[in-house]
Formats: sequence, C-alpha cells, structure tokens
Amino acid sequence: MVSVFRLPATLANDNEQGRLELEDVDGSCFHSLGMGVLSDGTPFLTQRGLAVLCGVENAHIGTISAQWRDEIQKPRINKIKDILARDGHTPVTAHIPVNVGGRRFFAYREEISLAILEYYAFDAGSQCQDEAKHNFRVMARMGFRAAIYQTVGYSPTREIDDQWRPFHDRLSLMYDKAPDGYFSIFKESAEVSVALGHSGVFPDDKIIPDISIGQIWSRYWCDNNLAALYGERLEYKHCYPDYFPQAACNPQPAFCYPEAVLGEFKRWLREQYIRGGKFQSYIGGQVQRKQITSEAARKALEAYSLNPQIGKRA
Repeated sequence: MVSVFRLPATLANDNEQGRLELEDVDGSCFHSLGMGVLSDGTPFLTQRGLAVLCGVENAHIGTISAQWRDEIQKPRINKIKDILARDGHTPVTAHIPVNVGGRRFFAYREEISLAILEYYAFDAGSQCQDEAKHNFRVMARMGFRAAIYQTVGYSPTREIDDQWRPFHDRLSLMYDKAPDGYFSIFKESAEVSVALGHSGVFPDDKIIPDISIGQIWSRYWCDNNLAALYGERLEYKHCYPDYFPQAACNPQPAFCYPEAVLGEFKRWLREQYIRGGKFQSYIGGQVQRKQITSEAARKALEAYSLNPQIGKRA
C-alpha cells in the first residue's frame, strides 16, 4: 500500500541520464524521479527512477528484478545480495508492485535502491557509471530517506501532529484564561486528554472530556456547598478554535473555581471521576455514539489501569 507518491510528468525517458546536485539542497533535483513512501514509512524509487539514479537503462533494472529468484544466480545479482546481506537485509524480491491512479509501478525500497546504486557505482566493473558514483556520494551526505521525504512532502510524524492539533490549539487559546486566583476545568483536567491521546483517542471537536468533567464537578460543587468553604466560583469567557463547530457560540461562559479547592478537585478527579466509574461511562458513551471504537475505549481505560468491564482499579 502506498501512502504518499510523486510521479512527475517530466519523468526521465529510458535513455536519459540523471544525477543529483549537491547544490540543490531543497531537493528539487529529485523531481525527475518517480518516488514515494510506503505505508510503513519506507521510501522507494520506481524502476525508471532508480535507473536514472544509477545512470543505466530502465531495462537493466528490470532484468535485476527478473533474475532475482533464479536458481542459478548471475554474478551481478550475487553482488547486490552481498551488499544487502552486509547491512542485514535478505529481501525475497527486488521490487514491490504498487498501483497508483490505475497505473502499476515497481517500487524499489530504500535498501534495494541503495544496494543497486552502490553496485553500479563501485562493483559493476566496466559497467560502473559516473552518475551512480556521483549520486551515491550525494546520498551518503543527504540521506536517501531524508531526500525522498523532503521531495514528496512526507513527514513521519505529520499524522500524529495533525491528530493532536485540536487539543494543542485549545491549549494555546485557553490555557491561562482563568482569572488570577482561579483555575479552569480544561487546564486542570488536561491530563485526561493527554492519556486519551496516548491511547489513540485524540481529543477533538467531538471528544471533549473536560465538558463531562466540568458538568459532573459542578454538581459535586453544588451538592456539597463547597462555595461556603472556598468562596464563590466565577464565570469567565471560554472560546474554542475557530474551526470547531462550537466556535459559532464563542465566547461561551464557563465556570472557574478558587485555587483553594484545587487539591480537592484533583482528589475528586482521581478517586471519583476516573476510578469511580464516571470516566468509564463517558468513554462508553463515546463508543455508543460511534466516536471511538471498542478497542480504543479499552486502551483508554487501560491507560488508567482500569478494568474495561467494571471501571474500577484492576
């Protein structure tokens, strides 16, 4: 499966030669190559792209693939496999077939591409190519993976960063908005959102645990007349990031509480909300609304060492 793929219309013809330029630090020199990133994060070159890099005809790379599993191996194949074995690789095939936009390509993974490039740079005898030598040295400096990642605009952490973005944006917007001497439920319960994210349930405009926590704590505050002990709570203006549906009602009134009760709130959050079953009920509700899967719910509860069946300490 291919997660990222770039195949420019200017892909070199079979007989064209290509080389990378050290001065081209922005990676634009790679735009004449077919390349991409597999779903496991492994970068690859297409057969034609690898041929351009090695300074040989496309058919030469195709022959390597065709002969890879021959019972009697050609010297060229043996040498390339020796290079791979030196680095701990023993691939069964030379390429992986991939389908992109209805077209079929041969993807040569990072380790295969580098081994074939090294062969044509230094071990092919009279068939060694100056382009391969030059490009191998460039790869040694730039890094094969880094160069392809940069060219196709792929970031190994981008997906995770995007999943955390709603929570991070809320933090940036509201982290310190409670008046001096008071705390917000959002800020002081952020640990719950972080634990959910680490278990694969990322807070967003649908998963907003501080709403549940705030509502239940508010009832606890009133039922136990905590204002008589700690002073009155206040309202402050709470806003959501502008891409949240809730932002249509910005700013919204929310309660903040005297810092004197913070210790009791933390105990209540730990003992009554999380360990007392309320957190489990919240997670169960998200499953029923199909906001998260049952497996994600299990992981979220286990993040707090809770039994998914009873919502108490395991």
